[in-house]
Amino acid sequence: MAAPVKEKTKEMESGALALSGQLGKTIQHLRKTYNLSLSELAEQSGVAKSIISQIERNETNPTLATIWRLSQALDVSIERFLVQSDDMPFVEKSTRADTPILVSQDGKFRLAIIGWLKTVEWLQWYDVKAEPGGVLISDPHQRGSIECLSVIEGELEVEVGGQTERVMAGETLRYRCDRPHVVRNASKSNAHATMVCILKAAVME
Repeated sequence: MAAPVKEKTKEMESGALALSGQLGKTIQHLRKTYNLSLSELAEQSGVAKSIISQIERNETNPTLATIWRLSQALDVSIERFLVQSDDMPFVEKSTRADTPILVSQDGKFRLAIIGWLKTVEWLQWYDVKAEPGGVLISDPHQRGSIECLSVIEGELEVEVGGQTERVMAGETLRYRCDRPHVVRNASKSNAHATMVCILKAAVME
């Protein structure tokens, strides 16, 4: 009976390792989506920075208590952490409550992160809503990055490289965002748009 027990133990250890690896990737993607450093996530979750780093690198199997603390800090249910598996058919639905929201400094731009977390390092996709007078000021992204702004309703202005362009409903503006850039709603009406940022895109000279 010893052999089957040993095989079962190996199988359980293998499963735990696979789960830990997927969990680490999920935590890292969520942390980067929220623009959190390891130190900031450690402070918010109460989990040591070194432990979080080990989890992201798949070097440890976290306890359920650790997973719970991280899920609370990242505002994601434990179920969302644990159901990820490459063997499952890929159908993923995000509710409004699951969708992170970024807000501009003036509170008049709201960017819902609707892109896939697995692509956040090279492709970011936002649903943008802007109140009249709203200004979204952004620092440069990685060299060669391109932003695509498609206006659905209203109109927006984009200022980049000393040039200002107006984008009307039904129009798309593509521009280099590896330099400071500003999007503003200079009109008297609300605006709605989608914004896709392609990081490390081919440099457009």
